[in-house]
Amino acid sequence: MRRHFYRACGFLFVGLGAVGAFLPIMPTVPFLLLAVYFFARSSPELEQKILDHPSWGPQVRDWRERRAISRRAKTTAIGAMSIGAVVTWYTLGEPWYYISIAILVIAGTWIATRNE
Repeated sequence: MRRHFYRACGFLFVGLGAVGAFLPIMPTVPFLLLAVYFFARSSPELEQKILDHPSWGPQVRDWRERRAISRRAKTTAIGAMSIGAVVTWYTLGEPWYYISIAILVIAGTWIATRNE
């Protein structure tokens, strides 16, 4: 029963990571890290599939092995969140813009301070 729960959680986080690949304000790799965690406990084949992915696999492996985020990934993530905040400002305005700024400040600070 637990294995099915972990597998379902893994698919949930892969789905959220896929959404994050297209929405600038939502991250991708943290959701994939959670997916790998759950797949490691339920389906090693699916875990390996994420680790072998040409785009996301290296980032997930770097975090897993060294707890590090590459400078390029940091810059891309903070840039995408900044674009998301600007788009939110133009499309939705207040108070939604402040939420985007809060996410940018909190997540951007966390990303920027991680080891490389």
